[in-house]
Amino acid sequence: MNKLNLTGYVRKYALFYLIAVICMAAGTMLDQVAPIIIQHIVDDVLVAHKMEMLNFLLLGILSIGVGRCFFQYAKEFLCDLAGSKMASEIRINLFGKIQSLSANFFDGINSGELMSRVKDDVDRIWEIAAFMGILMAEVVIRTVSTLYFMMRINWQIAIIPAAGMVIAGVIAILMERKLDGLYGAVAQEGSEMNNVAAENLAGVRTVKAFAREGFEVAKFHKHNQKFYELNIDLSRVFVRYNPIIQMITRLLAVASLLLGGLVVMKGNPIPGGKQMSVGELIAFIVYVNGMFWPMEMLGWLTNGFSSAKASVKRLNKIYAEMPDITDRSGGSTLDEELSGALFSQHDLNGDIEFDHVSYVTSGKAAQPGDAGNDGGDAESGKPTASAVPRKILDDVSFSVKAGQTLGIMGATGSGKTTIINLLKRMYDVTGGSIRLDGIDIRELPLPALRRAVSCVMQDIFLFSDTIEGNVRLGERETITVPEVRSALTQSHAAEFVDKMEEKEQTVIGERGVGLSGGQKQRITIARALARKTPVLVLDDSTSALDSETEQEIQQVLAGLSGMTKIIIAHRISAVRKADKIIVLDKGRIVEEGTHDELLARGGLYKETYDSQYGVKI
Repeated sequence: MNKLNLTGYVRKYALFYLIAVICMAAGTMLDQVAPIIIQHIVDDVLVAHKMEMLNFLLLGILSIGVGRCFFQYAKEFLCDLAGSKMASEIRINLFGKIQSLSANFFDGINSGELMSRVKDDVDRIWEIAAFMGILMAEVVIRTVSTLYFMMRINWQIAIIPAAGMVIAGVIAILMERKLDGLYGAVAQEGSEMNNVAAENLAGVRTVKAFAREGFEVAKFHKHNQKFYELNIDLSRVFVRYNPIIQMITRLLAVASLLLGGLVVMKGNPIPGGKQMSVGELIAFIVYVNGMFWPMEMLGWLTNGFSSAKASVKRLNKIYAEMPDITDRSGGSTLDEELSGALFSQHDLNGDIEFDHVSYVTSGKAAQPGDAGNDGGDAESGKPTASAVPRKILDDVSFSVKAGQTLGIMGATGSGKTTIINLLKRMYDVTGGSIRLDGIDIRELPLPALRRAVSCVMQDIFLFSDTIEGNVRLGERETITVPEVRSALTQSHAAEFVDKMEEKEQTVIGERGVGLSGGQKQRITIARALARKTPVLVLDDSTSALDSETEQEIQQVLAGLSGMTKIIIAHRISAVRKADKIIVLDKGRIVEEGTHDELLARGGLYKETYDSQYGVKI
């Protein structure tokens, strides 16, 4: 789906809307009968003294009130029900669309803007679906029916309010054109302000540590002021046009009363017109007053429709995005078993081969893992400010047999994390291929590939959930409670978890607030161990641990048989026991071998060893 299909949603709930429109039309027609009853009360009861008709006419007014109450309730309930269901589906489908997009998309957009799309923009559509749409239909039906009944009384005088409606409609169109662009700007600035606030709150401890509160307040104030100014511009447009519509409604009442009064008092001063009774004049004025609401609603509805129209445009920009990474994008040579539901991570052994792999950023947005970037960090996976295409990996080739351990060393920005992002197909290679068990990973179903590779990344993320929930992340139905306990023990997280009052059921704060860096790392290691995947990746995952705990975890990892392990590290101690170690420099493999072989070679690895241990071999 590359466009928000509002028609499809409306069609799905067409029955609700149809009944609501019928109820609305019935209620509107009851309103139109009321002035006729008033006319008969004046002409037949008060003037002609037909008192026997009074009870019948009063019963009619009471019946109109009761009927209108019923129809109004049914209309409101059905529209709210249909609108809420529609908005709920739009929101979940939009969120699903966002989740389906590749990492490239998230590199070029901030989280505050996406939050505004999912919440604020869908709310604007809900307003149209729940009540503004039916109000617009009511405005049309009420206007047409009111004009019809006024023309039945005196079509010449009815021309006056009809002309007023045309003028009000023209003004509403002009106002909508003015508001259209402004709502887009308001929404965009609102997204920017949300992003600044979200970013500040997420990093509030860093802000306080560097005494940046004043700077952050000033930055937020800048966006808040811009948001305020745009809203004032919206108000200026609204107050410029809406009072004109209100003035027209009042003038219509005065003009109709004056002209109608002349007809009643002096006979018929309008050529070709007919005589009006007092009751008809009063009924006519009631109808004119009944047109005030539709005319005044035009401005408010125009305001709402302009806002919703801008929201639909912004949502369509997201729907127009297509994921760069898709299942089987390179064409399939696999048999049906590989693409079927039975295929899972357990069908893979963990043989990994990088065959002349190169990776160049697209230039649309800077990518995680950029080597030698401007203002970005290849190891943290954060996007950079530059959108210039860059070569991150250049002709990288290596292989790891199932059950072996590969160590990856290299300076910051050398492309280590990019290797993992390519292995999990967060991005696709721009040259060469990556094979898992001899199969090009582009041929594998994405869920199976990503579930086959457990990662402990340097950018630790814990959800606001229980410790058990964070360990079972993504595998709640398959990972048992004993397996959670075993993983916590292996990662040495049980040492501090057992001291908590609720142990594994302890709810941790957003992003692991309340836990130390080492504690968070141990929980993420437990998360990876609990999955029992063919491939385990640790991206500088023991950097926040003390040397004793690091050695204990390394012993645990060494005892994991049948699991291919890739260890990215800056410490020699983390990779020295690996079956193979590769050293990256500026996106290329410059050294490859075992710990002893690389020390004997006397290259970059040897220099790193000397700098860390302070000795020369």
